[in-house]
Amino acid sequence: MRDLDRFMLLRLLERFMLVVLLLVFMFFAAGYAWAATPLPQAPHNALDAMGPQAAHIVDLWRIFLWVCTAVFVAILAGLAYVLWRRPRAANDTPPDLSSVNRAEPRTRRNVTGAVAASVLLLLALIVSSVFTDRALARLPLVDAVNIEVTAHQWWWTARYVNGGPSESFETANEIHIPVGRPVVMKLKADDVIHSLWVPNLAGKKDLIPGRTALMELRADQPGVYRGQCAEFCGYQHALMGLLVTADPPAQYEAWQQSQRAPAAQPADARAQRGKAVFESTACAMCHSIQGTLAQGRHAPDLTHLASRQTLAAGTLPNNPQALGAWITDPQIYKPGNNMPKVPMSPQDLDALVAYLGSLK
Repeated sequence: MRDLDRFMLLRLLERFMLVVLLLVFMFFAAGYAWAATPLPQAPHNALDAMGPQAAHIVDLWRIFLWVCTAVFVAILAGLAYVLWRRPRAANDTPPDLSSVNRAEPRTRRNVTGAVAASVLLLLALIVSSVFTDRALARLPLVDAVNIEVTAHQWWWTARYVNGGPSESFETANEIHIPVGRPVVMKLKADDVIHSLWVPNLAGKKDLIPGRTALMELRADQPGVYRGQCAEFCGYQHALMGLLVTADPPAQYEAWQQSQRAPAAQPADARAQRGKAVFESTACAMCHSIQGTLAQGRHAPDLTHLASRQTLAAGTLPNNPQALGAWITDPQIYKPGNNMPKVPMSPQDLDALVAYLGSLK
């Protein structure tokens, strides 16, 4: 029977390796699909902390990883030992019932020790989680940047509310923050439950209609970090990305000043025609461009559209070709979104793209 036991053990290990290979394949397949999306190759790695909040979460993850790995290895080792040392018997061997009423102190000690170790490890994980939660709540918020982030199907609004009303401004699908300065995001949802996740800077936070949540973070290094809706929110949930850009303080102040300014006036006849097309079509009913007649509140603010890296919350790169294709038929690229197809002549479309491309 020893050969049979070895065969069973090998079959068990074979199935285990198949599961591991399947998980590895799914991991790389998901990574390929993620990398194939139009958002720039910005970091999106929960293990690459660029701020104190993300660093606390990484430390907690490592504790859970090592504890769970040790438990997993111990379980597999115990299973292999039992399979290897189990009693040998032939098909005609009578059952051995001598152990039914026999005391087994060794087994009792082993089970008691395993239960005690499990309880201690679970308590250690709970304590680690509590201390991590307290560390996340202790981020100093002196001179914090305040941003109201609202999630929609399927895009983001970011309203900067530091200072008085005259200093407030709004952007969409891209957030800029200063390096080394705390940021407090007030999170809201306009329609269904969403979840904001910028793994290099902080953990996930749900946005629930009718409720307000807070996310506190700080970026300690400049860079562009990828964010994503992490709660299934509808058909185009996967195409609801955003970029968080951490700028050096002086560069951030310059960006703020540019965002507070009204839209640039068209410099040539082609762009002037594009502005007239925008204000006279359904575009102005949903979108707003500060300094023009367009004051819609149902779609992203386009005042400085040309300064953004992507269109439609990371669905397309921000260039004239993609912008023209998006305006022509947005349902091709993001089916189910609320932007209608607006009929216009090729000349009007060309002028509109030229005007929107000048809004930096």
